[in-house]
Amino acid sequence: MKSKIFRCIYIVGVLAYSIYVLLDTFVITHVYSSVSSSSSSSSSSSTSASTVSATTAVSTGTVVSTSTYYKDYNIEITIKEYTVDNTEVYVADVQVNDSSYLKTALANNSYGKNVTAYTSTTASSVSALLAINGDYYGAQESGYVLKNGVIYRSTSDGGEDLVIYKDGSWKIINEDDISCEQLLEDGAYNILSFGPALVENGSVSVTTSEEVGKAMESNPRTAIGIISENHYVFVVSDGRTDESEGLTLYELAEFMKGLGCTTAYNLDGGGSSTMYFNGEVINNPTTTGTTIAERKVSDIVYVGY
Repeated sequence: MKSKIFRCIYIVGVLAYSIYVLLDTFVITHVYSSVSSSSSSSSSSSTSASTVSATTAVSTGTVVSTSTYYKDYNIEITIKEYTVDNTEVYVADVQVNDSSYLKTALANNSYGKNVTAYTSTTASSVSALLAINGDYYGAQESGYVLKNGVIYRSTSDGGEDLVIYKDGSWKIINEDDISCEQLLEDGAYNILSFGPALVENGSVSVTTSEEVGKAMESNPRTAIGIISENHYVFVVSDGRTDESEGLTLYELAEFMKGLGCTTAYNLDGGGSSTMYFNGEVINNPTTTGTTIAERKVSDIVYVGY
């Protein structure tokens, strides 16, 4: 009888521990540091990173704003829709007079594990004019996380990253070739760690057989590209529905090149793919194809003050 009781206790204990591990991995939120928008930081350590650069008052001049267009003294955004390979693609053409208006933001103003929010929620919290989902750093245990000049994680996963520097220049790097600390010292302001690079030096840099850790197929996609100094494109494609099939990486890369990108980079896609403009989600995000709804993500890339 005692052996049966001990066996039951053992089984219950193992089950409880297994459930806890699963919850800790995928559900339980662990905040490692909080982001403060009210003070600046020059921290280069993930253990002390707690603030980002302060937002200063900027004169916007006369504002013109519609459902597909925004313009003020500093920022101009034009939204266009395309049909490409049976897929609806949303393009935000962005021109700014200073690269500082291209920013990133963390869900719930926090860096940590299982810290997520809808792209629209995070975008609204930072008063973004335009936003797309970012690299979803929280889905990985490693890979550089440098946001708005602050290092939150500096462990390499050997991936191909997009580095956006304070001077507005962009560069594709491999994490095994250079440390996150060195990138910060060299002037990196944001690092996007998903990939792969789609366009480099004006040429498509992926092949028809490439995919991100999955079988090659059409999916919702998110990408960002630079055409010239302070001239960017944010791109989101719908997918997995009867109305919109989705794009392969190669199709996305060709599209980005066709827009005139000299450098373009693939961000988290699938159910994460979301574009927000002037207070509204303007695409049709879906994870399964049956329900149109946003998926919570770790971070966004946005344009705003």
